Amino acid sequence: MSYWGYMFQVFSSLQVILLAVLCVIVTLVLCGRPRNLPPGTRGLPIVGNAINLIKLTHVRAYAKWSKQHGDVFTYYFGPRRVIVLNGYAAIHEALVRNAKVFSSRPLGATKLKFAQWLFAFSCVTPGIAEEPYGPKWKEYRKFAMMSLRDFGVGKRSLEGKILQEARALGEEISKTGGRPFFIAKMMQNAVSNVICSIVFGRRYEYDDMAFKSLLKAINRVFSKGLSEYLAHFFPALGILPFVREKEIQQAQDKIMNHIKEMIMEHEETFDPNDIRDFIDAFLLESKRRQVDEDSSFTQQEHAAIVYQLFLAGTDTTSTTLRWALLYMILHPDIQEKVQQEIDSVLGPNQEPSMAHRSLMPYTEATLAEVSRLATVAPITIQHATSNDTVFRGYNIPKGTAIEVNIWSVHHDPQMWPEPDKFDPSRFINEEGKYVKREGVIPFSIGRRVCPGEQLANMEIFLIFTSLLQRFIFKLPEGAPRPEPSVAGRFATIHQPEPFMLIAEARG
Repeated sequence: MSYWGYMFQVFSSLQVILLAVLCVIVTLVLCGRPRNLPPGTRGLPIVGNAINLIKLTHVRAYAKWSKQHGDVFTYYFGPRRVIVLNGYAAIHEALVRNAKVFSSRPLGATKLKFAQWLFAFSCVTPGIAEEPYGPKWKEYRKFAMMSLRDFGVGKRSLEGKILQEARALGEEISKTGGRPFFIAKMMQNAVSNVICSIVFGRRYEYDDMAFKSLLKAINRVFSKGLSEYLAHFFPALGILPFVREKEIQQAQDKIMNHIKEMIMEHEETFDPNDIRDFIDAFLLESKRRQVDEDSSFTQQEHAAIVYQLFLAGTDTTSTTLRWALLYMILHPDIQEKVQQEIDSVLGPNQEPSMAHRSLMPYTEATLAEVSRLATVAPITIQHATSNDTVFRGYNIPKGTAIEVNIWSVHHDPQMWPEPDKFDPSRFINEEGKYVKREGVIPFSIGRRVCPGEQLANMEIFLIFTSLLQRFIFKLPEGAPRPEPSVAGRFATIHQPEPFMLIAEARG
């Protein structure tokens, strides 16, 4: 046999082998895929639908796929199957009417390492955010909610701390002297100090370099994009310049190290008769349970829960307030109506209180419209099914990752005519009163609703009204007009692109 004849036979044999391997892989995939899953777009081998998600972002990809497949569909991110719920009806049916099945987390199937990369709030242990639905999670949540109430959440006592930060923020803004400035860092400082006072028992000055470094790390964590998620499955992607997986891990470590230092300081000065903050409250509870070898109130869980409260209490609220000011400078007529209402209820000198909220329907409607249109958390932290279930005629296996598309509710043209238009009058009835609408769910719904909802609402109302009582916010002269519909950044949260504004003191 000639050399080339021999090479032809080898090549033909390799083709047969490769074809056989491919057939085996396809057979395994098809046999391993549960029957009657929700429909979905066929993805690429290995990476699934990840390329489409990176090109379009979650929100735009989900909008496209829901038009093709309906309110419940399946996609694959790498080898991982995810089912997405869109629209208020489907989300309410799953998270409220079938809460016991749809309230878990996908930790059991994915292990902690994946979860650490999938969510900004994840760390070395599940904490409240990532703990699967069950007795342990209920225990953590009950403790956290009780402790937050003990430290003033929902009470008049916390209003003083929030107003203190609103005043400090107002003083920083006054220093700009009517010149254009970026408000993002100032706003983050103010909001973060509120949660710091609850969790750490202290606030930080705006020029504190350690605090600035900490907030910078928080921003890095929340800038995590889909490329970093994909790099978890394919580590070779880490060499690409736009994949900054190591930077994000370093930022998470920096925050966690600071929290552990604060816990150590609290342990050294702990007094069971003087519980100063959330860290002390957890230490007290863990010491009460020391006799229990199986106690879940461990040092690792302590750090994880504080980490999650700190991040959740810093970035989402400050981002919502930035969106609120952006909409005010883009809609000066609405800003003026809010200020007229503030003046009629508070006058120029009286500080706002949560008791004033019911007297200020247009202000409340404006903030509801900010929450709807901005949708700072467009996709919730992943849920998972705790049992095999049938949902809307589809079979969903136990442990399946479920994503809840809040954006699809807030931008549903059936619920909100002209959904991209900023219009607070959607929430005002014929008598001029504020009407709460069930389609506004920025903190999600069901058993996994954000535990910080009440605190966030207090901060947003008090800081927003305080600022508009003192200042008129405007676009700098000659500056291009930001367009929120195209100027948002979709990462872990939906942030406005950096924008400059000026603040004129009111008379």
